[in-house]
Amino acid sequence: MSLFKSKKQQTPAPVAAADIANYSALAELTLNNITDGVLLVDETGIIKFANPAAAMMVGYGSPTNMLGLDYKTVLRLETTNGAVVPPDQSKLAQAVQTNQAAVIRDYVLISVQSERHAAISLTVTPTGGPKSNKIITFRDITKELEEEEKQSEFISTASHEMRTPVASIEGYLGLALNPSTATIDDRARQYLEAAHSSSQHLGRLFKDLLDVTKLDDGRLKVHAVPVEMTAVVRQMANARENDMHAKHLKYSFGTTGPVTGDKQIDQLVYAAVDLDFLREILDNLIDNAIKYTPDGGEIWVNARGDGDKVLINVTDTGIGVSPEDAGHIFQKFYRVDNSQTRQIGGTGLGLYLVKQRVEAMDGRVWVESAFGDGSTFYVSLPRLTPAEYQRRLIAYQNEQTQLQQKDKASNGVPSVVSNTAFSQPVVTGESRLSLARDAADGSTTTLGTPQPSSPSAAPSPAPRSSAPPQPTPQAVQPIQPITYQPSQINPNQGAA
Repeated sequence: MSLFKSKKQQTPAPVAAADIANYSALAELTLNNITDGVLLVDETGIIKFANPAAAMMVGYGSPTNMLGLDYKTVLRLETTNGAVVPPDQSKLAQAVQTNQAAVIRDYVLISVQSERHAAISLTVTPTGGPKSNKIITFRDITKELEEEEKQSEFISTASHEMRTPVASIEGYLGLALNPSTATIDDRARQYLEAAHSSSQHLGRLFKDLLDVTKLDDGRLKVHAVPVEMTAVVRQMANARENDMHAKHLKYSFGTTGPVTGDKQIDQLVYAAVDLDFLREILDNLIDNAIKYTPDGGEIWVNARGDGDKVLINVTDTGIGVSPEDAGHIFQKFYRVDNSQTRQIGGTGLGLYLVKQRVEAMDGRVWVESAFGDGSTFYVSLPRLTPAEYQRRLIAYQNEQTQLQQKDKASNGVPSVVSNTAFSQPVVTGESRLSLARDAADGSTTTLGTPQPSSPSAAPSPAPRSSAPPQPTPQAVQPIQPITYQPSQINPNQGAA
């Protein structure tokens, strides 16, 4: 009985009505005095509550003037380039409609009365299920962006200036370590190797800093190319196979889907992506998998369709990421700090660069992991239908042909078009199966017609002529299609 009485005495007393009123008054006082705009909207998007800061920022005077209105008519948004954002097509509307939490920094808010433009950070917070209310908060980040721009400019300038002396140091250290150019004893070699490794690390840091700031300040633009993603991701991942094997890691690419005989049939999925960005994304994710997976571990890479998205995963059996670190690893300069990671070098920018590149292509990246139990990094990108892929591919190829003809007419020499290394025609399911059969026969399969790649095989420039070249009416062949080697087809593909 004494124990029961003791527990009963520990039960919290019910909150009095006066205390509830007190809490409500404090909450109201807080909301009325913060500088962030706060809106509470219902499942249909109707505003049920607004604080004074929200009314002031949108130009409605009093919060009561906003009650009962659709938030999409109140929050007038533009892109940072000045283009009006259709209310139903904004990232804010998508987050509210899908009941997803989101932080959005892509828009400028236009005040109704003064036409004042302010860069804002929008946050959407669901309060429950799909039919629950949503809290929308927004704040002016104009000064914050100006400070970030100054920081990016300083980092970019400093990194660019420091790369030259670092490259010189690395070069001279390389010469000192080369037996054909210098003779040194074993102790001196150890010191020089340590210095050389440090200079290489510093060089990578400056490169990462420059890559990050170029996209942050808008100097780096997305150049989307329509591609068949499974083939492209396979080729990019396979290019890192030697690095994995050097650490005795087992590598596999592919799905665990339907199998014909003993051959794996990959799913055909299409997307429009910046190939340089995609290569950087995969290189950084695979680099991490290699670095943080002990010798003898496994790495599995895959690309597949997931509804209206293309889902890429890089899975490893490495040291994993704790829940505390998982929420921060995509932040700039963040590094997991434990006894295992301290022994592995890194700039703390690789995963930030991945997130930056993925979001620039309207995608999303996240990690699923447990410390000591491996990690899976997922990249989700917008998916194209086969018809949309074919339409975009033909348009893209015709555009490149027109650019080449224009250059040829003005210079007599065709220009080298960037980002076309993976352009290719539509591949049918039957040709994919044929591809697997060819691999079993030891033959090489090429999608499309190969173009000359060596200088000797390249066609000589046409002589200049006063008459402009006649355009070719039909759709052109891919500039440089993908060539598959038998070694790239793993008949026993599957998850690592």
